[in-house]
Amino acid sequence: MSNDAEEPIIEVTDLVRDFHGRKVLNGVSFRVMRGDTMIIMGGSGCGKSTLLRHIIGSMKPTSGSIKLFGEEITTMHPSDLARIQRRFGVLFQSGALMQSMTVGENVALPILEHSKLAPDIVDLMVKMKLEMVGLTGFEHLKPAEISGGMKKRVGLARALALDPQLLFSDEPTAGLDPIMTSVVDILTQEMTRKLGVTAVVVTHDMVSAFRIGSRMIMLGTGPNQGKIIATGTPEEIRSHANLEVQQFIKGEPDGPVPLKLKKADYVERLLGQPRPSSKALS
Repeated sequence: MSNDAEEPIIEVTDLVRDFHGRKVLNGVSFRVMRGDTMIIMGGSGCGKSTLLRHIIGSMKPTSGSIKLFGEEITTMHPSDLARIQRRFGVLFQSGALMQSMTVGENVALPILEHSKLAPDIVDLMVKMKLEMVGLTGFEHLKPAEISGGMKKRVGLARALALDPQLLFSDEPTAGLDPIMTSVVDILTQEMTRKLGVTAVVVTHDMVSAFRIGSRMIMLGTGPNQGKIIATGTPEEIRSHANLEVQQFIKGEPDGPVPLKLKKADYVERLLGQPRPSSKALS
């Protein structure tokens, strides 16, 4: 859990990302403390994945600051950014496994890329990481030969290959059945609690979010596009006064985000732009 006396492992300040006049991220600020599992949530198109890409350094903001491990990354030289990136792992939504490689070869990729270890040591590390995610003996199979849930677990093993201090997960339970969702959640909890890894998880799965999260932020849509509309512990989010937050976490079909939209309302609500004239919509 977080400790306010410590320095944050992630510090985002006044982050803005503008795409052709549309602010996908609009003044986002938050901190993640060592040991936290921070949940980033919100409706489709709110900027969750865009925010994650900025934090891992694959996108540059229009303005604002992002510090990882106390170092500013938005203006960092690529070689220095690569040094920072070796300190964290990323679990992508699809697993992003190389289909032509075996499970073991996929997990070995970051080890081979960033170290000069002997092949037998690499093999041992791969087996250890696969054992951590409950896939002992699967190293010789191809991704096409395992289930979707297993692919996520292989992706997690690869993300942990270099013993990162920080783990980023983009929709880790998307497309999984309830049992496999629980498995991935339990694995995430074990990584954070037993290994001391700090986690940032982008998700719209509220069952999973409330199961693993220690802190949460929610991005808004429409007039609040790209802004944080709620932040706090899971208990604070459950009782939050914002109606959009309540609609989202309860999965209600109608509310501040309406069930049915006219085209003009859609443009105004989702894109955060003034409603165009009827002539512009014709």
